[in-house]
Amino acid sequence: MNDSSAERRAAAIAALIGTPLVALTVLVVLRFEPLMSLDQNAVRSATRAVDDTWWAGFFSVVATVSMPRYVLLFLLAVALVFLLRRQTLTAAWITAVVIVTNPAWVSIKLLVDRPRPEVGGQVAGWSYPSGHASEIAAAAGVLIILTVQRVRRRWLRRVLLAVWVGVAVLVGVDRIFTGAHHPSDVAAGWLLGALLVFATSAVFGVVRTGRPSKVERPLSSMPERRKTLAIILNPIKIDADLFKVQVNAAVEGAGWDEPLWFETTIDDAGASMARAAVAAGADMVVAAGGDGTVRIVCSEMAGTGVPVGVIPAGTGNLLARNLTVPLGHDLALDTVLHGQDRAIDIVRIEGDALAPTHFVVMAGLGLDAAIMAGAPDALKKRIGWPAYVVAGARQLRYPPVRVDISVDGAPPVRRRARTVVIGNVGSLQAGIPLLPDALIDDGVLDVVVIAPQRLFGWVGLAIRVMTRHRRTDARLDRFTGKSVVIKAATSTPRQLDGDTVGPGTEIRAEIEPGRLLVRVPR
Repeated sequence: MNDSSAERRAAAIAALIGTPLVALTVLVVLRFEPLMSLDQNAVRSATRAVDDTWWAGFFSVVATVSMPRYVLLFLLAVALVFLLRRQTLTAAWITAVVIVTNPAWVSIKLLVDRPRPEVGGQVAGWSYPSGHASEIAAAAGVLIILTVQRVRRRWLRRVLLAVWVGVAVLVGVDRIFTGAHHPSDVAAGWLLGALLVFATSAVFGVVRTGRPSKVERPLSSMPERRKTLAIILNPIKIDADLFKVQVNAAVEGAGWDEPLWFETTIDDAGASMARAAVAAGADMVVAAGGDGTVRIVCSEMAGTGVPVGVIPAGTGNLLARNLTVPLGHDLALDTVLHGQDRAIDIVRIEGDALAPTHFVVMAGLGLDAAIMAGAPDALKKRIGWPAYVVAGARQLRYPPVRVDISVDGAPPVRRRARTVVIGNVGSLQAGIPLLPDALIDDGVLDVVVIAPQRLFGWVGLAIRVMTRHRRTDARLDRFTGKSVVIKAATSTPRQLDGDTVGPGTEIRAEIEPGRLLVRVPR
């Protein structure tokens, strides 16, 4: 599935969860009489059915055990387990679920201001949505995703999925039978928890939104030749010793030969290692590191016919995000060993004081390069890609520069731009559609020129980008073509795939369609 299809699928999933939640909230806010009567009658019937029976004690125990604070502590414990196993992305995602879920349902409670069911008033506080249901749905969602991704035995996976769903249903039903919530409160809580889990997992790259491709397997009964994997590792980004143990075990389990290992250095980010891997007969070369390592390895591998695997360990990880490669090391490694190859475009680029090289994601001149240079390494290591947001906020007054842009040899167009970005993909971190029409295998470049006149103009531009508005003007203009030349009036910062390459006045880029094979999920 291509990048735009994956984005549409993600939007469809979010709408499938969010639309009924919004509709239900509107009905509750309007105190829609049929819903109010249905809710109240359902609670009265439920509480009368269990009154003076042992079920009342059972539901009381469930209510206590499933209190939101206990569910939050459970999720934090799960996050800690993954952190101790050095699976920081999964740990960060679960922590994010914890951080956003509680404020979300508390805020909605205060806004909707719905009283508790009229069954004696034994429960204090507001009713809509159910905090118990929101938290347990979030916890169940986390456990469901982890189970689907990590439990290989089908029977065990099915049992665990049934357990997680059953627990969420039990806690929701409990809120009705104890008279603490209406059915609509519980339904809204389930929907809210599910929506938050999906949104955070998509942002962190924990789940893929593209459909798996069906790939026919060979019918031959002959055993497949064992293959050799070459791994180019950036030891600054990854704990080499622990990573090698993990990879060696997975490679052996998949029936591959013992992998070849190469480590990048300060002076060589992977170029000579990639050439050595090809010379050694590697069937696949894996770039394990940040965007810089991935770019250099891909540059060397273009045209060789040897596929590149990506195990992302950087701040942006834009190639992995746009190809729906999982960001967690274990899941990315599974893609390397069991995925399929996809031919993508790569872009040749050069300029003054910039020797010919390639990029695979985006190149830029101006503000975006200044942001890359202004994000401190310590901050990127601590908080990840939001460090670029911090750096961007500091650069909003970055001065415009006069640029001449020529596409496919046409007469140049002059603009006063804050930044000019040449894209081979469409989305930035968090799915921001900077170049909504860009595809990584369409054989053309997409160029965006961003030139707000005043500080407040950034707000309007942000809205236009996020809503995929097609209107172009002097403040936000777009071009497409197979080649582009950008000349700046003064020396301006430049970047390739997030790495600064020194200031200059010119960049010349040309698309090389389908010259790179990359391993992607099935």
